[in-house]
Amino acid sequence: MKRQLIQYLRKWRVSPIRKPLILRGARQVGKTYLVKQFGQEFPSFVSINFEKQPEAAALFNENLDPKQLIQRLQLITEKKIIPGETLLFIDEAQEAPRSLIALRYFYEECPSLHVIAAGSLLDFAIEKVGLPVGRVSFLYLYPLSFIEFLRATGREMAALAILEQPFPEVVPEPIHQKWLTYVAEYIAIGGMPEVVQAWQTMHDINTCGEIQYAIVESYKQDFEKYCKRHELKYVSLIYEQVPKQLGQIFKFSKIPGDYRKRDLAPCFDLLSKALVINPVYHSDGQGLPLGAEADYHYFKATFIDVALAQRLLDLHPRDWFLQPNQSLMNKGELTESFVGQELLAYSDPTEKAHLYYWQRHERGSSAEVDYLSNIQGRVIPIEVKSGSGSSLKSLQLFLKTHPSPYGVRLSTHPFSLHEKLHSYPLYAVSRLNSDFAAD
Repeated sequence: MKRQLIQYLRKWRVSPIRKPLILRGARQVGKTYLVKQFGQEFPSFVSINFEKQPEAAALFNENLDPKQLIQRLQLITEKKIIPGETLLFIDEAQEAPRSLIALRYFYEECPSLHVIAAGSLLDFAIEKVGLPVGRVSFLYLYPLSFIEFLRATGREMAALAILEQPFPEVVPEPIHQKWLTYVAEYIAIGGMPEVVQAWQTMHDINTCGEIQYAIVESYKQDFEKYCKRHELKYVSLIYEQVPKQLGQIFKFSKIPGDYRKRDLAPCFDLLSKALVINPVYHSDGQGLPLGAEADYHYFKATFIDVALAQRLLDLHPRDWFLQPNQSLMNKGELTESFVGQELLAYSDPTEKAHLYYWQRHERGSSAEVDYLSNIQGRVIPIEVKSGSGSSLKSLQLFLKTHPSPYGVRLSTHPFSLHEKLHSYPLYAVSRLNSDFAAD
């Protein structure tokens, strides 16, 4: 399974200013698989998993001298660790937070050794011990993007054609419709690697559903690892509620029961830190960075994976296969969530990505743009149109009141260009940055 992030790992390997790398991402997004695949490109690869090898984790409770650590890790793994030749992989690093401190000393005293640390819930481990500032690099990994999904399911030609399709040249209608069915399939299957692999191998939606359920449950089991006992019920409530409020301004008051925002809001933040949910914050969008004009009192939320969100909602994916075009048009909240997932997947992996939207807060006059994105150093409004109508009043209003040069519509319509409106089909989110680079 080919992941685009491996290109960044290869650049990291040969960088003259290389630092130990921390690979961040939620559970089950494929961090371990990716590093093991990358490790095959080295003369030797040594992997330590602190969940499976607690005796290795205990080593980091003692002296953090790199030479001594290497000697002891060699004895535990019974493999030679040779700087310049070996990739040392520290997996499930959250089980031994001091291993993150050790990265500083690997950088300062053994810079020729290639070291990658990864794990779920790393932000909580970092919170405990701090970060060796300036001594490590980061990469973020998300579920498979739509383009990666196409490649993983044997549609390399379609993936390449989408990436190379000249904008705004129209794709022939039969091909356009075929590619839209692929989008519908992706929304049903999602981008979790284990599910995608099962779909490619067995093509059985029930088997995929079972794996999705297991992943959803594994996230629940993690709650106890980063929540206080009294927070568990609140985290569970937020976890169940986010899929129900996709595409809407998230409101704690919509959660059934007599709960206080001051109890719920910190638990929303915990799930965000665990990378299970992604907040979409309101921004005025008048300039960059978008976060400088964000109003954190207003936000939406997306789930880590659109298919997992449907699994939590107990929605059967049959409609995505039986009526793909109608589903893309009628299930607007899921289509919008898919776009948010795509925007994260194609973001700069060297820093944590954030999602933003815009809304005019005036009594008696509502206007909302689904996403704002920094594309080639410009604020670009993005509207996801699920219905058959062509009204883009909110997008047009944004363009009139902001210095953005263009607006983007993502829909089931083909590529088109009309004045300041760039129209992209849903399968072409990956194209936004590359196409705007030429403007």
